[in-house]
Amino acid sequence: MSNILSSFDWNDAHHHVLSDDLADNQRWSTWDSVEHLCRGPEPRPEWVVTAAAAIDTDLGVLKSGKEADVALLERAVPDDPSLYSLLAAKRYRSLDHRLFRRDTGYTEGRRVRRSRDNRAMARKSAYGRSIEAGLWARSEWEALKTLYLAGVPVPYPVQIDGGEILMEFISDGDAAAPRLHQTRPSRAGLESLFGQLLGAMQIMARLGVVHGDLSPYNTLVVGAEEADPRLVIIDVPQVVDLAANPNAYEFLHRDCTNMAQWFTAKGLEVDVDELLGEVLAHAW
Repeated sequence: MSNILSSFDWNDAHHHVLSDDLADNQRWSTWDSVEHLCRGPEPRPEWVVTAAAAIDTDLGVLKSGKEADVALLERAVPDDPSLYSLLAAKRYRSLDHRLFRRDTGYTEGRRVRRSRDNRAMARKSAYGRSIEAGLWARSEWEALKTLYLAGVPVPYPVQIDGGEILMEFISDGDAAAPRLHQTRPSRAGLESLFGQLLGAMQIMARLGVVHGDLSPYNTLVVGAEEADPRLVIIDVPQVVDLAANPNAYEFLHRDCTNMAQWFTAKGLEVDVDELLGEVLAHAW
């Protein structure tokens, strides 16, 4: 995704709804309108606003990508400063409006429940295309829940409503947390970040899944200039099953290569094959 934060006014991102009169960029909170299974796992963080009186205010696009846009969303209750949160709203486009379609290698071994839907997808019918369009949002939602509950550092998934996923907004002070490739950590910071990365990849291996598109461009860093920064992994719709997907090993090797090359270039030598072995050792 391209980053357009340079045009975003952060002063507008830190306010509370002052009245019940909805503007064009506002709506009533959709929390109560989604099914229970479309809400984030419990126990929920204290900052999650579930009040029916809350108002969602769209504060503008944070990042625009080829298959989805990410907007900053304020969810708050009028006149109650304690019920307030900033969320990242990832909105998937329909297949006809995407500039990029992921390689089908990611979806091998992945099926939907109803055989009718699988047949429609195989035929590429209009109905099948509509089913496929929603699979990526649903796949990311399920992956976020699974990874979060297992302890992988990902944003907390708040809710899903069709092609829109609301999740924890990862900030760093008064700005969005930078991506790993934008940071210049100290030696201690590099060692801390790599330790967190390795731990996250090992947890995923124990879960039997591979990120599939892991790189310094879809990992965020909070406190990059500190000795112990925090790593957050994002963009997980393409997570693949280690056992069911015949391309899983290739994707994992690419993930290891992407990350090892970045850390090595920054001064912390990481051997790709050693990293791959340390991850795979936790798969079985």
